[in-house]
Amino acid sequence: MKNTKGFGTTCVHDLHDFRTTRPHQLPIYATSSFEFDSLDQGISIFQGQEQGHIYGRFGNPTIDMVAAKLGQLEAHGTGMEVFSLLTSSGMSAISTLGLALLKKGDKILTQGNLYGGTTELFTRIFGNMGVELILVNLQDIDQVRDQLSKDPHIKMVYFETPANPTMACVDMEALATLAHEYGAVAVADNTFCTPYLQQPLKFGVDYVIHSTTKFLNGHGNSVAGAIVSPHMDTMRDVVWKALKLIGTNCNAWDAWLINNGLKTLEVRMDRHCSNAMEIARFLDQHPAVERVNYTGLPGHPDHQLASRQMTQHGGMLSFELAGGLEAGKQFMNNLQLCTMAPTLGDVDTLILHPASMSHAFIPKAIRLENGITDGLIRISVGIENVGDIVADLEQSLL
Repeated sequence: MKNTKGFGTTCVHDLHDFRTTRPHQLPIYATSSFEFDSLDQGISIFQGQEQGHIYGRFGNPTIDMVAAKLGQLEAHGTGMEVFSLLTSSGMSAISTLGLALLKKGDKILTQGNLYGGTTELFTRIFGNMGVELILVNLQDIDQVRDQLSKDPHIKMVYFETPANPTMACVDMEALATLAHEYGAVAVADNTFCTPYLQQPLKFGVDYVIHSTTKFLNGHGNSVAGAIVSPHMDTMRDVVWKALKLIGTNCNAWDAWLINNGLKTLEVRMDRHCSNAMEIARFLDQHPAVERVNYTGLPGHPDHQLASRQMTQHGGMLSFELAGGLEAGKQFMNNLQLCTMAPTLGDVDTLILHPASMSHAFIPKAIRLENGITDGLIRISVGIENVGDIVADLEQSLL
């Protein structure tokens, strides 16, 4: 082609790549597709004979780097090789994995004290597709064994530990062992802990789910999710294909924000944990509080199990107000420093009333059976000066 192109053509086309040295920070690859040097290269990449990016929904250098980092963190110190995928949200991570691994007639065995959105997903969406949800007390290993032994259609054992919002814990190793014995996979939502505090893969869990929106990002400015597993072939050949066909991929901007947050994950989590412990002790002594759900307190029924599975007890806790719903409303409306918001894991303290917010669409009988009462308050403890958080809670409890 001639060297002198038209004005409009010059507007449309980029000049040559001006990079001379490597960028210190991860670049954001804001492109929906990628160029091939030749048709032969394009054919080779499409057929999987050569590695390369094709289309943003299939992968992106920014996304792939952050996914790989999350995989390294989840497997840190284990010697495991893992495959990790970033998705558009924590819910899309659960959806993608379920759609990839389950079919009509299969069943999911899980607990009744899951995050409300997960329970709704399993009952409303997966239920309409012919995948049945079975709720049991996953802390009762005999009950779990009984369910698995009599129902070969159970193909997934799904759990949160600690659970949202009651902080109840389950024995991951026992559940994973039972799942494998009866031909099911074990899936753990590790959002509350992050791999800094807990690594489910060490206990035999097959797939780890994250809402990276929460502690992994830590700053409340992105929505994304992750799936991590040592089942390399299944992740590449089944789960990744489901992700690209459903379109639940992450985007480069959110991946970049996750990476920014990961840089301070260790120091943030240490502060979240130390603040949460002090707040739990404060609440445990307050006359307006009937019960505190924090695994770091020696009196918590799952304290020993959590201490075995976690390196610290996390930044999440919940507590039961003696006055029930009205006391809960008054407490929430009295807050001055802490933020009332339906999320968790940010650097500032976030408080939520599960019965009217995160679990509003869960049948009341199921809520109450699993300790999600009208007077329950959930706190995602931030990294502020802990005295300021305590002072706000104290004046709000009056």
